[in-house]
Amino acid sequence: MSADDSLACQDCGATLRFHGTRTTRCPYCASPSVLARPASPDLPNPDFVVAFGISEASALERAKNWTRSRGVFTHGGILRASIEDVRGVYLPAYLYTSIGSASYSAQIGEDYQEIETYAETVNGRTEMRTRTVTKTEWRSLTGEWQGYFRDVVVSASRGLPNAELEAVEPFDLRLLRRFSEAQVQGWITEEPSMQLGACVADARQEAMQGLGQTLDRLMPGDSHSDLQFTSHFEREQASLVLVPCWVLAVRYDKEKPPVRLVINGQTGKAWGKAPLSWLRIAIAVLLTAAVIAGLVVAARGRP
Repeated sequence: MSADDSLACQDCGATLRFHGTRTTRCPYCASPSVLARPASPDLPNPDFVVAFGISEASALERAKNWTRSRGVFTHGGILRASIEDVRGVYLPAYLYTSIGSASYSAQIGEDYQEIETYAETVNGRTEMRTRTVTKTEWRSLTGEWQGYFRDVVVSASRGLPNAELEAVEPFDLRLLRRFSEAQVQGWITEEPSMQLGACVADARQEAMQGLGQTLDRLMPGDSHSDLQFTSHFEREQASLVLVPCWVLAVRYDKEKPPVRLVINGQTGKAWGKAPLSWLRIAIAVLLTAAVIAGLVVAARGRP
């Protein structure tokens, strides 16, 4: 196997390039079953790369802060887990741009005030009084919108799903550079394991969510409801980009799969789904129930 041949994780499906490393643990799932994979001509080279901005030592400190900041109901093994094995990975993602258009309709509310007369009984006598009330007049609105979507980043990795990449975004794409092998030398770089069509569909879904938020902000009036729209995207482009992530697979229990901690390699933003301790939750529920029961008994015992 040459220095730049690929290795494939048999557990999570990630395909990695280790630049000279022949065997290793997968950074995503801590599996040792990473095997050599023959080169494939249909795997594209990246178009761009975003360099790491924080060091391994800084990423390690962020990981320690993450474990220390978990809630009281987190599995106790998280606090005791070893977090020395932080790995820097250039994750494959697609950078999506398009022109989006929408036809929308909504109900727009315009507020106005009226003086209202009402009767009120004071010391046994009925008095007529006035007050200012706010009412809303509703009208229908339809329209068209068109705009440019850019900087939508979606994961092209089976090892790290898009939802987890979203959790540590954004990346500063002003630092985007044309890809060269020299920029990633010495780092783990993952090859894309997701089909381009599936990634574009994910990106289009993100763009559609952004479109809905944009239309929501653009609605006139004092309030609106029943916003509906149909969207269309054209001139879609997707460029393969490598984004920097520090990844840690935390083995907190020998009998359970590891927890994956992902750290944005530029900003240091960390995300992981910490396991809950159902024993701690059960104890808290029982203690709460006991306190409530004690309060009820005490209340009943009062004269």
